[in-house]
Parts: sequence; C-alpha cells; structure tokens
Amino acid sequence: MKKLLVLAIYILGISQSVFSQNYKNDSFPDGTAISNWFKDYTKLQLKDLGKKYTITDFGVRKDSTKIQTIAIQKVIDKAAKNGGGVIIIPKGVFLSGALFFKPKTRLYVSEGGTLKGSDDIANYPIMASRMEGQNLDYFPALVNAYGVDNFSISGKGTINGNGYKYYEAFWARRKINPKCTNLEVSRPRLVFVWNSNNVQFQDVKLINSGFWTNHFYKCNNVKLLDLYIFSPHLEVKAPSTDAIDLDICSNVLVKGCFLSVNDDAIALKGGKGPYADQDKNNGPNSNIIIEDCRFGFCHSALTNGSEAIHNRNVIMRNCQIDGATRMLWLKMRPDTPQRYEYIRVEDIKGQAKNCLVVLAWKQFFDLKGRPDVPLSYGDHVTLKNIDMKSDTFFNVEKDPNVRLSNFTFENLNIEATKTAIDKSIIEGVTVKNVYLNKVLVE
Repeated sequence: MKKLLVLAIYILGISQSVFSQNYKNDSFPDGTAISNWFKDYTKLQLKDLGKKYTITDFGVRKDSTKIQTIAIQKVIDKAAKNGGGVIIIPKGVFLSGALFFKPKTRLYVSEGGTLKGSDDIANYPIMASRMEGQNLDYFPALVNAYGVDNFSISGKGTINGNGYKYYEAFWARRKINPKCTNLEVSRPRLVFVWNSNNVQFQDVKLINSGFWTNHFYKCNNVKLLDLYIFSPHLEVKAPSTDAIDLDICSNVLVKGCFLSVNDDAIALKGGKGPYADQDKNNGPNSNIIIEDCRFGFCHSALTNGSEAIHNRNVIMRNCQIDGATRMLWLKMRPDTPQRYEYIRVEDIKGQAKNCLVVLAWKQFFDLKGRPDVPLSYGDHVTLKNIDMKSDTFFNVEKDPNVRLSNFTFENLNIEATKTAIDKSIIEGVTVKNVYLNKVLVE
C-alpha cells in the first residue's frame, strides 16, 4: 500500500507540472553556454525504434516462475544479426538473469509488462566491469549495454531487480563483519551502460535493484526523462541502491524523475585512490543538469563522490526534496585527489536533514603507500533560491587537506536547528539575502 501511495503521489506531482521556472537563456556555472541539446525533451516513439521483436513471438513463454535468460538473449541476438530493432517486453512478468544488448538494439517495456531479475547470483556471470571507482571483474547488471550507441529504454512498464534476497544477504554479512565492503556480498545492479553515446531512458519504473540502480560509465549525451526509481528504506532496507551513478560522463540531463532509494539519489563518480588521477580508466564528469525532479528518501539528493576525481559544471534546479538526509554532499575522500567545481543548486524546496555537507569520507581509507595525503578542492559552489527545512544548514568541517573557495549563498530561506555558518573555512564567501530562521545573515 505504501509503495502504491508513493507511486500515485509521483504520477500526480509530475503530471501537474508544478515547476514553472524558465531557463532558456542561462549558462553553466563556469559561464559556458548550455547547448540546445539540453532543451530538447522529445520522447522516443515506439514506431521509430526499428523492427519490433516482441519476445513472446520468439519462444519466450508467459511464465513468471521460469528464468528465461537464454530465450530472451536469443531475441536480442536475432535483432542485432538482422540489423537491429527494439526488443519488446509485453504485458506480463518475465524472469531473467543478465541480458546484453547489442549495437542497434533497444529495449521497450510495455505498460503492464515487467522484466524481473533473478534473485540467484548464478544467473549473472562474472565479467569485465566497473564498480566503486575501479575496473574489475564483477557481476553484470540485469540490463547491460557495452558500446551500444543510441541505446534506449522506454515504455511505461517496470524493470524490477527483485533485490530482497540480496538485501537480506548483505545485512546478514554486516552482522558478522560490520566493516565488510559493498563488494563482499554478491549482488547485481539493475542497469549498466558502458562506453555508449546518445542514450535515452524514459517513462519506465526502475525498482528494487540488488545494488546500484543505474550505472553509466564513460557515456556521453545521456537523457533520463520522467523515470520512477525506487528501492525500499523501511523494514528490509535496500543497501547501496543509488538511483543514478554517473561515472566519467559528459552532457547528462536528468529531468522530471522521481527518486527514492536507500542510498544516494544521484552520485557523480570517476575513480578513487591516491593516484586515481593518473589512471586512464578514471576521469571527470562534466555538464550535468538535474531539473524538475522529486526526491523522496535518500542519503543525498546530489552527491559528489565518494569515488570521484573531478566534477565540473553541475546544476541541480527546480526540484522538490522530501526526506533526504542531505541536499548537496561533497564527499572529500582523504586518500584521493578531488576537485569539485562550478556546482550550482537553485530553486529547491522541501526538507532535508542537512542542506550543505562537506566532510571527509574515510570509509575504507587507503593511501596505498603514498607518503602524503593528496589535496582536494571545492570551488565555485552556489546555493541560490532555496526554501528548506533542515536540522543543519551548514555541515562543513575544517580539513587541512581540503581547500574550499568561492561559495555563494543567495536568496535562501532556511529553517534549521543548527544555523551557524563558519565562513573562515572557505576562502571567499558571498552571502546575499539569506534568512536562517527568519533572521537575516550578515
């Protein structure tokens, strides 16, 4: 019942278009122009996606209890061999392990249709992958696209990670070893896209992932439109089920989405370790816009890190936040050189326990023999036009290994239990029309 209520609120809220800001003439935080690509919200149409391959027309049975990985993969392979097309999941529930989309193939999940992941990790064969800022052999996702330009997922159906057994296994392991890493418990992501350009996901519901929900690695020109992304945070909690992980990506638009997960909603990643900036597998994220979204429970609406080396030109705007632990989080990892710059959060309403958080992230800290702690930077960060209720507005620590500069707070109306702002931590602070508990900050 709770899930249905959340979904109903999401559909009502998005469809009523409560957002009214107009950003036609704006630019990225560093002053560069925002291209028209970010202003094109055109939805993909099924009729334009190529030859249709409805899986039940090619030997896949309507049997929600039978794992049909091989049969569904044969449909994908057949479409690829014949020049491409769209793989259609019709009405019904279809159970599968890891699927691999090929060049010129796409996925369409019909309304009333569900692609459901197997809860047996044996159905996800270990292969070359990327997890937590490192390239390694690991379990693939339910839906995988390696080098598939123009890959898309559309339709109004559901991709369900069926993650509850994975959650239970993780928490059981944590009881035995409270310091166990995320990778110690075998579990799959929901969607993984590697080295693919011009990707678009729209309208689908992405729920109950065993691990991260959507992971994009080395992708350019990614649009995520009107998605519903959910994993549980009550009763059996879904650990590390980030809604969207951007890992060395450029030109990304996240628009009109609902995100409620038991970890970070949107996390910008790109590598970790004392020499991460020298590893060719790592790199920056740039030109990211998150707008017109609603955030339910999450550890943070927008997170930089914890595995990241350089994020530049990031905008989150015109969003409603209800129940996040943090609005903006800069995870400063003391074993990794990091630079988070030109970040703007604006036109935000709602509630979060913390508005701005800049703290050292010391989980699994490892300098790997490096004699010095690498410096990290946070520069040109702007919070503007924000109306929030929170426990703490400014949760920023003084760290000798972190250099913070050029922070702007403008047109803020914040209700908070802890209101202190320590300007000495930041070199260059601009405060304009900021009210904390209705008191103007000088």
